[in-house]
Amino acid sequence: MRRISKLTRVAVGVASLALAATACGGTSGDNGDSGGSKDDLGVAIAYDIGGKGDQSFNDAAFAGLEKAKKEFGFKTADVEPTEGETDADKEQRLASLARQGYNPVIGVGFAYGPAMEAVAAKYPDTTFGIVDSVVEGENVASLVFAEEQASYLAGVAAAKATKSNTVGFVGGVDIPLIHKFQTGYEQGVKDTDAKVKVVSQYLTQTAEEGGFSSPDKGKAAAEGQIEKGADVIYQAAGLSGQGVIEAAAKAKVWAIGVDSDQYNQEALAGYKDFILTSALKDVGGAVYTLTKSVQDGKPLTGTQVFDLKVNGVGLSDSNPKMAEIPGLKEAVDEAKKGITDGTIKVNTE
Repeated sequence: MRRISKLTRVAVGVASLALAATACGGTSGDNGDSGGSKDDLGVAIAYDIGGKGDQSFNDAAFAGLEKAKKEFGFKTADVEPTEGETDADKEQRLASLARQGYNPVIGVGFAYGPAMEAVAAKYPDTTFGIVDSVVEGENVASLVFAEEQASYLAGVAAAKATKSNTVGFVGGVDIPLIHKFQTGYEQGVKDTDAKVKVVSQYLTQTAEEGGFSSPDKGKAAAEGQIEKGADVIYQAAGLSGQGVIEAAAKAKVWAIGVDSDQYNQEALAGYKDFILTSALKDVGGAVYTLTKSVQDGKPLTGTQVFDLKVNGVGLSDSNPKMAEIPGLKEAVDEAKKGITDGTIKVNTE
C-alpha cells in the first residue's frame, strides 16, 4: 500500500514570490543518489501546457524552484513543453534531466504520468515528483492537492459578493481534475446562498484543443456568462484564465483567480481591481518541500497530500475590497473552520 502523508510545512504564499529568470542547463553526468549527493545539480521542473508565464499553475511551480535555488545555491533547470508533443517527448525530456544529474526531477501536471512511470524505473537513484497525479514508483513522490477545498472557499466568497444572484465557473478542460474545482465551487455557493445560480462551462474536451492555453477562448466564455447575468466568475483554466479576468475587468464584474494569488501578478496588474480573490494551490510549496527533502537526504516518496489543514490550499485576501463586502470574511473564516474540523465535507465530484 502506498504511504499517504499530509505535510506540515511552508504556508500558502510561496506562489506569490517574485518571478525572475532561471538558470537553465547543466552538464551531463552520472545520476546522483536520491539523497542530494554532491553530484546532484539541483531541482529541475518540466512545465505543463501553457508553460512559464501563465501567471498561475506553472508560475507557481517556478516560484518554488526559485525559492529552493536561493536557499540551497545550486543549479536549476526549467523546461518548456512543445506543441502537440507525445508521451515519448515527455519521457525523453524527463530522462535528459535525470541523465544530466538533476535531482529531484518534477513533472508539473498530470500529463506527465505515463512518461514518469517509465522514466523513474530507469533512474532509481533519482527522486521524481509529479504534480496532480499519482504515479507508482519507489522513487516517485505524487504531489496532490485538495483543490475542492479552496474552490469551496471561492464559492463562499462568490455567493457573498454577487449582486445579480448569478455567478460563473470556467474550466479549461473537461477532465476529472477540473471537475474538483467546479464541484467544490458550486457546493460553496449553494451552502452559502441556495438562491444563487451557477453557470458553468468548459472550454475544450481535451488539453490538445487549447483549453489551458487559449486566453481568447477564456475571454469568449466569460463574455457569454456575463451576458447571462454572472457578476462573479471563477476560472480554473491555466493561461486561458487570463482571458476570463480580462473580460471580467472590461465588464466591471468580479473575477476569481486560481492557483497563484493573481491579484499580485504583475502581468495582470491592469485588471487587479476586479480580481476579488484567488483559490490558492501551493504548487510552489510542494516543489520546494520535495527539493528540501532530497537535500536533507530523506527524499519524500508516495502520495503527499496538500490540503487546507496544512495550508496546501487556501483563499487569498490581498484585495482590500474583500473587506468591504458585508459578511464575506466571516463566512469564509467559518467555512475554513468547518472544513478543517470536519463538519463540512467538500465533495470532489
